[in-house]
Amino acid sequence: MNVAVSTLCPCGSGLRAVRCCNLQLQSMPPPEATQHLVPLVERAIQAHRQGAAETAERLCLDVLELAPDRPGALSVLYDIRKSQGNARAAEALIRRIVALDPNNLVATNELTLILLGKGSLAEAEYHARNAVRIAPENPQAHNLMGMIMTEANRPQIGEYHYRRVLELTGQRDPILLANLAWNLKNQGRMPEARTLYEESVAAAPDIRQTLLGFARLEEADRHFDAAADILDRMDTRFPNDQGLRLTRAVLLGRMRRYGEALQLIDASADGEGRLGPNELLEKGRLLDQVGRYDDAWTAFAEGKRLARELSGQAYVDAEARQQIDRLRGFFTSGRLRLMPRANVRSDVPQPIFILGFPRSGTTLVEQTLSAHPRIAAGDELPLIHEITAIMPRMLASPLGYPEALAELWMGDQREGLDNLRDYYLQKVRQMGVLRDGAARFTDKMPLNEAHLGLIALLFPEAPLIHVLRHPLDIMVSAFANQFTHGFFCAYDLETAARHYVRVMDLVQHYRGEMTLRYLPVRYEDIVADQEASVRTMLSFIGEDFDRACLTFHRNRRYARTASYAQVTEPLYQRSVHRYRHYRRHLEPVLPILRPVIERLGYTVD
Repeated sequence: MNVAVSTLCPCGSGLRAVRCCNLQLQSMPPPEATQHLVPLVERAIQAHRQGAAETAERLCLDVLELAPDRPGALSVLYDIRKSQGNARAAEALIRRIVALDPNNLVATNELTLILLGKGSLAEAEYHARNAVRIAPENPQAHNLMGMIMTEANRPQIGEYHYRRVLELTGQRDPILLANLAWNLKNQGRMPEARTLYEESVAAAPDIRQTLLGFARLEEADRHFDAAADILDRMDTRFPNDQGLRLTRAVLLGRMRRYGEALQLIDASADGEGRLGPNELLEKGRLLDQVGRYDDAWTAFAEGKRLARELSGQAYVDAEARQQIDRLRGFFTSGRLRLMPRANVRSDVPQPIFILGFPRSGTTLVEQTLSAHPRIAAGDELPLIHEITAIMPRMLASPLGYPEALAELWMGDQREGLDNLRDYYLQKVRQMGVLRDGAARFTDKMPLNEAHLGLIALLFPEAPLIHVLRHPLDIMVSAFANQFTHGFFCAYDLETAARHYVRVMDLVQHYRGEMTLRYLPVRYEDIVADQEASVRTMLSFIGEDFDRACLTFHRNRRYARTASYAQVTEPLYQRSVHRYRHYRRHLEPVLPILRPVIERLGYTVD
């Protein structure tokens, strides 16, 4: 039996995909053949304005059946699908509009906002940048850039775009002020952020997201009473609000009032008794604190499952494997022997690279080292990743990274690494990382160790401190938290283990193929003998010992990671061998991890 294989278009038009959004441009009818459709489009627009959605929809479908490139019909149908709550169809339509007319500012901003809401930051950034190119004085385009850069952990760039909105509008919009306040909070500029939140709340006292952001600022800045006051005021305005309950639960957890926090989490369930992924992960972390480990694992597992279901994100296995295979294949001793190295700049502060898998203890090490008067905290700098993206263009190479580094063998590219190094250092200055008196700064972007070869070419004398921790402890912590580093590997326990092994094997490869200024530091050793570990790291870096590094928890800097609360406490033992509480749940990944566990000298009890 023959079955038709064509499918309906995802825009919800009811048309076949080959006749609508996925239609190739070269098969479009000539403009003169569709002139008779113009009145239909105008009637659809008019009907939509008058609220006759069914008539407008029918007219749009009639038009698009004959000419799928009519922007007016596509726009009206987009508005209808959006008002119906059909997000998938609306996204398909707005993508079609932007593809047909890349200079359509309104559509580009709409698509950017949709992608931002989905968490697709890289694609959202692509379109947001195009919107600013189209209309460099459009406030909405700059506002979206500010939002995206803040979410993408590049708050300094986001701040610039928020302040451009203030300049362009000449108004102190309360929501914009709150967005800028959140941005400054993520930079650790708490007093400035607090002032903006106060101004925003004074102008518009009933904006829920503003009040939640203000409370989270106070919680992050260890002003627990102030955070509680804000949440108390919200209770009367937003009863039964899930975001409020989660924020209060986090606050109670930091105050070690775990029982109350758990009650609040459970109370935030929907009408069918279900919790969202963030609530489930927070519940698991609270259950862990009170020793209910099996219940905690159940919450973690359900939180991860629901996060995968709602986001549609999962480990990008093929892409991760391909990247690591290409890095291993390119960075070999034979090639590296022929490679130049960037010269060392003596006129600017130099980087210290703190390497490690997420949840391995890198935040603890950065907080410790940045307590030193000569070391500034750079936090998670995305710059090495950026360099891998721009390298082909800067080296005038037809190849991608890492193969583009072969251009360094050309006579006109012998200084190419110096240019890439200067790009990194210039961005560090622009991001406000440097401070007076600091001769060095940290870069602790998770999984930078995958690019050890590139880092060593750019900064041959930079200290590389690799933070190691028992792999099973890392897995427990990764399963208890959400992060997107590592090709979304943390959405599942097995994929987190697989990516960890791939990266650790790649590090071993680098160490065998090239000379590195590399120091492995065990998290467990830091906990067991803090002073000895700190002295070892500072000596390796080339700085004198400073006792301030032993009281890192007094460092008022805000760490923009899931570990921000832990590093405000004195050093504690409870996270060492934490995996023992979850031993049976970790059984599925033991075969994956065992070779690395043994190679690092750990055991499984």
